[in-house]
Amino acid sequence: MTLRVGLAGYGTGGRFFHTPFIQASARCELVGVVTRSPARRESVRSDAPGAKTFASLGELIDAGVDVVVISTPPETRRELVLEAIGRGVHVVADKPFAPTAAAGRELVDAAASAGVLLGVFHNRRWDTDLVTLRNVVENGMVGNVWRFESRFDLDEPGTIEAGPEGGLLRDLGSHVVDQALHVFGPASWVSAQLDRTELPAGRTDAGFVITIGHASGVHSHVSASKLNGLVSKEMRVLGSFGSYESQFTDVQAQAIFAGLRPSDNPMGWGYEIPERWGTLHVAGGSTTVPCVQGNYTEYYDGLAAAIEDGAPLPVPAGEAVETLRVLDAARVSAAEHRTVHL
Repeated sequence: MTLRVGLAGYGTGGRFFHTPFIQASARCELVGVVTRSPARRESVRSDAPGAKTFASLGELIDAGVDVVVISTPPETRRELVLEAIGRGVHVVADKPFAPTAAAGRELVDAAASAGVLLGVFHNRRWDTDLVTLRNVVENGMVGNVWRFESRFDLDEPGTIEAGPEGGLLRDLGSHVVDQALHVFGPASWVSAQLDRTELPAGRTDAGFVITIGHASGVHSHVSASKLNGLVSKEMRVLGSFGSYESQFTDVQAQAIFAGLRPSDNPMGWGYEIPERWGTLHVAGGSTTVPCVQGNYTEYYDGLAAAIEDGAPLPVPAGEAVETLRVLDAARVSAAEHRTVHL
């Protein structure tokens, strides 16, 4: 059985981070896209000839879908998620799927009451560098982990959104915090600093440093920027046996924007070049660690398994609420100059 997927929104997220990976999943079919823009409708016809376009989410649902993916601007997501839930349709929402943890719990409760599944598209759990690092950790290659460090810097000043729904903490912060929680477990406390700046649309945060104390005993240090001319994607994990470090590129995103698609070469998709593979440092010396394949398509394979086979969702909304709790705490910590205990 093929999962009928509908997509609301065809901006950068819908076009480049959802459509190619829905198409690459053998278990999914993109049947319709909601967009009112004539130019974006033309893009849908070019990118996904089999998908119809619709002017509203209601029209898309009326046409028949098993799940809808909400990839519209953050301020519009709540109403669209609730509309789909009210129609009894399963939902995937882009991150951040709510502005606060409390608002996220409202959507989780609504989905549970309606008996539908609500997932969040934290696709960067399948980043090549994170999948490789998780493999290093789970195989005990650095022993008992003490510390995790992650830097994700982009030179993209034009993509920072101001206002209550914007800021880099909600943007890249959603990704790097979710990655830390995914690998090292729930947070016990949070301490953070935000770099704030004035944009034409208003004052917002354009960079951050967050320290997370995990219940497991690991402490994570995650940071990001978009205004400082840096392009860096670095990860380190330190443990009782030694350490592992990597400086991968943003492999899948770069491939997508270069015009490549995962369906063109599934076996070769999502690999970093050998020259950039990470390094393991232990008492016996340093060795290169071959990268593990990263592939966002696995999110949609897992979504189909959850809806059709009863398997767990790839990223249940309840887990995304925990990420929002950390982001909420980070904002409080930065404003009040204190550690926030969860």
